[in-house]
Amino acid sequence: MSGHSKWATTKRKKEVVDQRRGSAFTKLSNAISVAARLGADPEMNFNLRLAIDRAKAVSMPKENIDRAIARGSGGAGGAQLNHTVYEGFGPGQVAFIMEAISDNSNRTFNELKHLFANHGGILATPGAVSWMFERKGVIIVKNEKLKMNNEEFELKVIDLGAEDFLEEENDIIIYTKPEDLRRVKDGLEKDGIKIEAAGVEYLAKEKMEISDETSEKLHKLIDDLEEHQDVAEYFTNLM
Repeated sequence: MSGHSKWATTKRKKEVVDQRRGSAFTKLSNAISVAARLGADPEMNFNLRLAIDRAKAVSMPKENIDRAIARGSGGAGGAQLNHTVYEGFGPGQVAFIMEAISDNSNRTFNELKHLFANHGGILATPGAVSWMFERKGVIIVKNEKLKMNNEEFELKVIDLGAEDFLEEENDIIIYTKPEDLRRVKDGLEKDGIKIEAAGVEYLAKEKMEISDETSEKLHKLIDDLEEHQDVAEYFTNLM
């Protein structure tokens, strides 16, 4: 497993700042509402638990979380939200996969198409990009919060069914099959290991390097994606 790219690490750090913006709670609320369609009990609905954990990590008020659950499970009114995956190529033919949550998929498609065109990219047809990625469960643990040595930790995650793990400067990133994410996460938490973040992501099978000029253009595209109200998450094949 080649691990997260420096762009993914940068994105995680940037998200902490972005969560202070007003639009962040809206995105998190939408994710909770979509997950709650399969059940309002987070103990029974693992996707909902992941969405709630992410909201709690940025101190979303409990009443906001409860309201989002009610909306998704049918206990409150509001427009129907849909989860849609879009694919595209940015500057330098960098591949993008975007997960969007919207009450108007046609509007979202047209806005993303226009956004990519403005930055020298193109919104692609389904399947044009996704074959370059694979779905993996990803769990992030802070190095300094780990209360066991690395050898013990390695044995623990392998015993729980993880596929691989990677040490970064401040984080340990654990990879699982999507269907094993819950078992590994629950097992770590049972042993008192604090999970910084967890979810299912699209990881590039091969990563590409880009020039400084392309990097500057990509930063502008990514800034606009992060600002877009409907884009819940995005993934690239950048180094």
